[in-house]
Amino acid sequence: MGLGSSLASDVTMNTILSDEDARKYLDSGAIRRVLHTTKTIAIVGLSPKPERPSYFVGTYLKSEGYRIIPVNPRADEILGEKSYPNLLSIPEPVDMVDVFRNPDECVEIAKQAVQIGAKTLWLQLRVVNLEAAHIAEAGGLTVIMDRCVKIEHGRYSGSLHWVGMNTELISARRGKRYF
Repeated sequence: MGLGSSLASDVTMNTILSDEDARKYLDSGAIRRVLHTTKTIAIVGLSPKPERPSYFVGTYLKSEGYRIIPVNPRADEILGEKSYPNLLSIPEPVDMVDVFRNPDECVEIAKQAVQIGAKTLWLQLRVVNLEAAHIAEAGGLTVIMDRCVKIEHGRYSGSLHWVGMNTELISARRGKRYF
C-alpha cells in the first residue's frame, strides 16, 4: 500500500480506486474546500422517484442550502426545480456537477462540465471513470470520485450519524438538551 499510518485507511477505505487514484480523487482537503465553496449543484441523473438515492441526496443538499439543478431528459421538474436534458442546456453558472450515471456515460458529462465552466466534477459512489477525470482535470476542474456528496457533507458538517440523517436528536453536533 505504501501510504502508512491511518491516512491509508481513511483514503482507501470503501473505494474501488487504486491507492494512487484514491490519494488523488479522495483528498479530504479538496472535499472540504469543494463543499465549502460550492453554491450551485447540477445533479446529472437526478430521479423524480423518492425511493432513488439521487432523489435522497438532492433533497438533503437542497435542505442544506445548496441550489440544485436537476439534469434528467425524462423529467420536466424535480424537487420543485426545472429539469434540463443536459448540462449545456442550463442557463446559469454551475459550481459542481454531481453524477449519478453509469461510468461509461461520464466522458461526455465531463466534456460538458468543462464547456459550461463548472468548478468540480463529482462522481458518486462506484461511479469511476479515469478518462472522464482526466478530461475534467485538463479543463481545470477539481475531481472527486467514488464518494457520495451527502455522506461527505454529513461527515464534515457533523450531521452524519448511524442512520445517515440529521434528526437533531442523535447527532455529532452539540445541541439543545431535551431532558
